[in-house]
Amino acid sequence: MKILICPLNWGLGHATRCVPLIRQLLAGGHEPVLVSDGFPLEFLRQGFPSLRIIEYPSYSIHYASGKSQVSAMIVQLPNIIRGILKEHTWLKNKLKTEHFDQVISDNRFGMWNKGVHSIYITHQLMIKMPATLKFLEPVVHLLHKGFINRYNECWIPDTLESGGLSGDLSHKYPLPKNAMFIGTLSRFQGINTININTDFEVVAIISGIEPQRTLFEEHLTESFRNATHKTLLITGQPQTEKRENNIGNVTIVSHLPDTELASVLLGATRIISRSGYSTIMDLDALGCLGKAELIATPGQTEQEYLKIIHNA
Repeated sequence: MKILICPLNWGLGHATRCVPLIRQLLAGGHEPVLVSDGFPLEFLRQGFPSLRIIEYPSYSIHYASGKSQVSAMIVQLPNIIRGILKEHTWLKNKLKTEHFDQVISDNRFGMWNKGVHSIYITHQLMIKMPATLKFLEPVVHLLHKGFINRYNECWIPDTLESGGLSGDLSHKYPLPKNAMFIGTLSRFQGINTININTDFEVVAIISGIEPQRTLFEEHLTESFRNATHKTLLITGQPQTEKRENNIGNVTIVSHLPDTELASVLLGATRIISRSGYSTIMDLDALGCLGKAELIATPGQTEQEYLKIIHNA
């Protein structure tokens, strides 16, 4: 089959968790075609250099620099809606000129079409609202369910048992009829040989939406630059050429291939990262979740919840 795979560009997580799916499709003799933009596009290009990649923008957003994201998200809501409509129209036009047997959308609301088998990936069937808007959670859940029902299938990257890794996000409400748990997805699945690298006592993984990504990087750099141990900061910015520099005892790299990243994570005594769901799945796959300090992006309610349930 010829399959269009479309991860959302809000940090790297939506792209990283598509990696095991892409590998599985290739192993089955299928033809994945990747659609993304920004750093997720470059991440996929580096991981799958032989695959065809179509650059098409997600509905880009930015966070506020403070502790609440409510105002920032409300202001950007019209832009997000326009982005959803535009990508839906883009897919409709694409299917007029090129045949695809399937479309797999990771959290892109508009990447569905009645003329092709469409699959939606999300771990967040329930969208956590900030405390002041808690009363809207059931309404927002129904709105999200309306998008999900546009797709033939909804794949949940988690397990059903004991709340899985996502807790309320995918277990609180009854599932839509087209939804199923498919097990966790990690880019580290399928890596058979990992040589553990113990050069760094602390490894920090930095990703996410600006300006919070940069603020997190600056905070960690300042916190560890004068430490007696060595710290590695991976800034979540895949580029054609890897950037690397040192500030005191902190080594800063723009990106590491999956095998190298797994190597330093296994060798570290302490891991620091945002509490994004894809990162949690990656750390769990390596058996490293227990030594991770998860720090939620300020005002990002999903990450704040995941931080709490994983006792970080």
